[in-house]
Amino acid sequence: MSTRSSGLSGLTSARQVGRLAPVRRTSTVDLIADRLREAVVDGSLPPGAALGEAELAFQLGVSRGPLREAMQRLTAEGLLVIPRRRGLAVRTMTPEDVRDIHWLRARIEPELGRRILARPIAERKTVLAELGTEVKRMQRALKKDDARALGDAYLDFHRGLAAWGGSIRLARMMATLLIETRLCTFSMYEHFEVAVDLVPEHVAFVDALAAGDAERFETLMCAHLDAEVRRLLAEPVAAKVDDTDRLLAETPDEPQPLDRLDLPEGI
Repeated sequence: MSTRSSGLSGLTSARQVGRLAPVRRTSTVDLIADRLREAVVDGSLPPGAALGEAELAFQLGVSRGPLREAMQRLTAEGLLVIPRRRGLAVRTMTPEDVRDIHWLRARIEPELGRRILARPIAERKTVLAELGTEVKRMQRALKKDDARALGDAYLDFHRGLAAWGGSIRLARMMATLLIETRLCTFSMYEHFEVAVDLVPEHVAFVDALAAGDAERFETLMCAHLDAEVRRLLAEPVAAKVDDTDRLLAETPDEPQPLDRLDLPEGI
């Protein structure tokens, strides 16, 4: 998976929250944590996967000290858990988790839309251009029936909202919530699945922001997140959902080997 789709990497650019974040030297622990998040997002470390410290350290080419610290960081974020008080494993999401994650997103993302609309017109145009780029990625992925590319563009669209929301705290919360959203998909479905109607829904999000209509943006976002909960939990919906409404991609059942980290000099 590209760095573009990792948990926090999209939030460290100059655009982040109106340039509120200072430039920070990347540490070995940061790089390991980012790699582990990427592996969770792309399914290389699937829900329930037990993580062996010695094996991971060997694969990544790092010592166990910084690896342990990085894993503790992901545990604090709720992405890793301690099963039966022994070792660590990737979290498996429950129906309660699905509802909770999407409930939180339904409170945060409409606020991000309002904050974006409060920005100067020139900045709003930049935001719309960036979000429009992600929608085009989604459209290209849909034409190719590429479920992973569609799902990755979806995550990047919502990372973009968070990056322009003007709040480091909300951006940080959204980074974790979006990884948890992907974990919900892996936990609830046998394969990676993504709804094809994500594309017109996200076109509508951009149109609402372009029109300066915060209320419509909130209505659309809440409806989208509510539908996602119903899909994930297979709750009844008004319209019948069949196989043509989703794209599928195979996902591994077991942990996959991780590539060795290419650590820069001096860290």
